[in-house]
Amino acid sequence: MVYVFLAPGFEESEALVPVDCLRRCDQQVQLVGIGDNIIMGSHGITVVTDITDNEVELNDESDMIVLPGGMPGTLNLEKSAVVQSAIDFCVKNDKYVAAICAAPSILGHKGLLKGHKAVCYTGFESQLEGAEVLEVPVVVSGKFVTARGAGVSIQFGLKLVELLTSKEKSDKLRDAILWEK
Repeated sequence: MVYVFLAPGFEESEALVPVDCLRRCDQQVQLVGIGDNIIMGSHGITVVTDITDNEVELNDESDMIVLPGGMPGTLNLEKSAVVQSAIDFCVKNDKYVAAICAAPSILGHKGLLKGHKAVCYTGFESQLEGAEVLEVPVVVSGKFVTARGAGVSIQFGLKLVELLTSKEKSDKLRDAILWEK
């Protein structure tokens, strides 16, 4: 199971494009609303989530959490005790934590990126405390997956598919959606 956390002010494409990629490849994904199951994104698009944050049950069947960026979505995610607990669960249980745009700053503030390679939206680099900050679209370092922003949402989604299934399945999806490197 993949849990994608949506807080008010999330960046819509950074959440929905990876969800679309994962579901096209038969991955179980649940959109999780922080505080409600109707969440408005940073550009006024309202999304109805599958569950709310008080319904999340991370366990051995959980594979990954995804933290979309956007403002004030990232700040709202970081304030959530459920999101903080989910990150801690993933770290403790060797599960993937994927964050895009400003959201990698949440991991940086927790000190989780020390010794890892990471990327983020321009201007948030100083918040990736202890990370080796790169200038590439998507980085996998251990169980952390970080991406730069909305413009790399497809690459981010394809990388998540690759990690949870296979490179072959990710390549097939890339070809099916006519995405070129």
